[in-house]
Amino acid sequence: MSPLTFAAEATGGGNFASFDVAPWQWAAFVALVAVLLLIDVLVIHRRPHAVSFKEAAIESAVWISIGTAFTLVILGWHGGQAAGEYLAGYLIEKSLSIDNVFVWAVILSYFKVPAQYQFRVLFWGIFGALVLRAVFIFAGVALIERFDFVLYIFGALLLYSAFKIARHQEAEVDPETSLVLRGVRKVVRSTDDYHGQKLFTMENGKRVATPLFAVLIMIESTDVVFAVDSIPAILAVSREEFIVFSSNAFAILGLRALYFCLAGMAGRFRYLNLGLGVILAFVGVKMLLAEVYHFPTFASLGVIALVLTVAIVASLRADKRESVAS
Repeated sequence: MSPLTFAAEATGGGNFASFDVAPWQWAAFVALVAVLLLIDVLVIHRRPHAVSFKEAAIESAVWISIGTAFTLVILGWHGGQAAGEYLAGYLIEKSLSIDNVFVWAVILSYFKVPAQYQFRVLFWGIFGALVLRAVFIFAGVALIERFDFVLYIFGALLLYSAFKIARHQEAEVDPETSLVLRGVRKVVRSTDDYHGQKLFTMENGKRVATPLFAVLIMIESTDVVFAVDSIPAILAVSREEFIVFSSNAFAILGLRALYFCLAGMAGRFRYLNLGLGVILAFVGVKMLLAEVYHFPTFASLGVIALVLTVAIVASLRADKRESVAS
C-alpha cells in the first residue's frame, strides 16, 4: 500500500477502526511480548551489570524500531485507519512515559538501588505495568461503549491533567511521605539490606522483603497514577482494544532502556512538560467533541508528532545556548 493510500485511509471515514481479533491472535501477540521480555532479561541482561548510556541508547533504538515497525503489521492487517490509530497511540504513550521515567529516577535514587540491580526491578515493574494497563484499557473501552457520558469525564480529566503538567504542577513523588510505602513496611516484614537482585530473602529463618520489593511497589503505584492520564489519552485516538493495548505494550517495553538514557537528563527537557500539556489538551478536546466531530486520525498523528518534536528540539536548543553562554 502506497503512502498516499495510507494517508487517505487514515483520514477517511468518521469512525474509529473496529475489527474482530480471534483468541489465537491475542495469544500470539501476548506470546510475542513474553518472548521479547524473556530475551531481554534472560539473554541480553542475564548477568547483573550497570547499563551504560551507549548500551541503553542502542537498546532504546531497537525497542523503538520494533514498536514503530508493528505499524506495518497493523497496516497490512487492517489498513491505514487502524495503522494511524496505532501509531498515534504509540506516540502518545511514549511521550507521556518520559515523565514516568524521571519519577523512576527519583525512586531508585531515594532507595540507593545499586546500578547493577536497577534493570531487574524495572523489568518486574514493566511486567506489572503491562497487566495493569490491560485491565485499565478493557475497563475504559467497556465504560465508553456502555455510557456515553464517560467520554466527557475522560475529556475533562485530560484537560485538567494538561493544565497541571504544562504548569509543572503534576504530583511530586516523595517516597519518605508515601502512604503506599508506609503500608508496605507495616504489612510486610522487611530488611534494609540488599541481597543481590532478590525481592525476598531469608533472615533468621524468616522470609523478609528486601528494599527492591518496596521499590517495585512504588514503581507500580506510580504507574497507576500515570495510567489515569495515558489510557484516556489513547482512547481519544482509538477505541479498538487490540490497537490500544499493543501500542501501550510496545511503548512500555522500551521504557527500561529509555530510563537508562534519560534518567540524568531531566533538566535538559525544559519544554517537554509544556508539549505534553498541549498534547493532553488536544486529545482532551478531541474526546469532548467526539460525538460532534471526529478529528481525522492522520491529522491527530501529525499534531502529536509535531508538538513532541518542537518541544524536544526547543528544549535541546535552549540547553545548548545556556551551555555556550556559560
